[in-house]
Parts: sequence; structure tokens; C-alpha cells
Amino acid sequence: MKQKTARYATYFLILFYSVGVLGFTIPFTHNFFRMLTPFALLLSAAFIIWFHKPRFSSKTLIVFGLIYVVSFVAEAIGVNTGLLFGDYIYGKGLGPKIFETPLMIGLNWLMLVYCTTVISDQLFQKEIIRLIAGPLMMVGYDLVMEQVAPGLDMWSWNGGTIPLQNYLAWFGFAFLFHLLIRKTKVSFTNALAAPVFIIQFLFFVILVLFFRLS
Repeated sequence: MKQKTARYATYFLILFYSVGVLGFTIPFTHNFFRMLTPFALLLSAAFIIWFHKPRFSSKTLIVFGLIYVVSFVAEAIGVNTGLLFGDYIYGKGLGPKIFETPLMIGLNWLMLVYCTTVISDQLFQKEIIRLIAGPLMMVGYDLVMEQVAPGLDMWSWNGGTIPLQNYLAWFGFAFLFHLLIRKTKVSFTNALAAPVFIIQFLFFVILVLFFRLS
């Protein structure tokens, strides 16, 4: 029954993000859909929580909370100093901000770490490969997302150039977060982790192709 529900949830997310693609590519609705971006992240997070197994333990919640806080603080330091990721600023696309940093950015980091942990567990047996594969997936995701982030008013880079420093920092923090999960032996499965990651990734790929070809 749960497997069937996961399939229906996947279909819903495909439809939801497909509508999002149309909304962002039509000039008349672009700004409206930009405002919906935080809600799309929250909806995806809600589905992830729903299909999380086993039940959230206190240790799991502490580890996830730590990932959220550390990633948010890192982004706040980065955007206010130019250190860590490079010289960039956040727009309005990710919703309310504190210290010039959207509250949603920590959730985005946490969801990506979560999904890539599940995917790497499904694909690989060796622990060291899992530990490297997750961060590499996150960097690949960021490589695509960076191409459309300014157009979605998520963030933009000084001079329009994305520095190599950004991707190195992404890999570094992603590796630390994955290492934290492995070392604390927080284990979980989720039938919707891979679909959410793939659907979001393809969402950005399609938008990149559209903006490049239009």
C-alpha cells in the first residue's frame, strides 16, 4: 500500500514541477511562480518527511538540525563576507531572509544531503564510495541549478561568474554532512528520496535548456 502511495506521490510531484516549468517559462506568470518557490521546497520536504523510515529518533533530529544550522551559518558567512563560496547575493526567490540569507537555504541543504544519502545507499555497497558519491551528486545538482538561479531570483554572482571556489566549498560541506550521518550511524530509507532529487534536477535541466535556447 505504501509503495502504491509513493508512486502516486511521484506522479503528483512530476505534474507539480511540470506546471512549475510552464509557469517559469511564461513571462506573464514568471513572477508569480517565483514567489511559490519556497512553498515548492516545503511541499517536497513534507513528502520526504511522510515517507521517512524508521520513525524520527532524537539522534536523527539532532543530526538533521545540526546540518540545517551549520549550512545556514555557512551560507550567512559566505554571503556577508565573500568567504567560503565566493562573492554572491541572495534575491527574493527563496523567501524570507535573516542576515541576508534565506531561511529555506538550510532546508535545501538538508534535503539534498538526505536524498543523496538514500540514493548512494541504494546504488553502492562500499562505504567509502557512498561517502564520495553523495557529495558528487550534490555538486552535479548545483552545477545545473547555478545556471538558472539568477533567472529565478534565487541568488546571483558578482560579475556573473561562478567561481570554482563555490563548487569546492559545496563538495567540502556536503562531504562533512555525509560523514556526520555515517559516523553517527543515522540510518534511514525513503521511497520518495530518489524521485524528489531526480524530479528537481530535471526541473532545473529543462529550465536551463529553455533559457539557453530562447
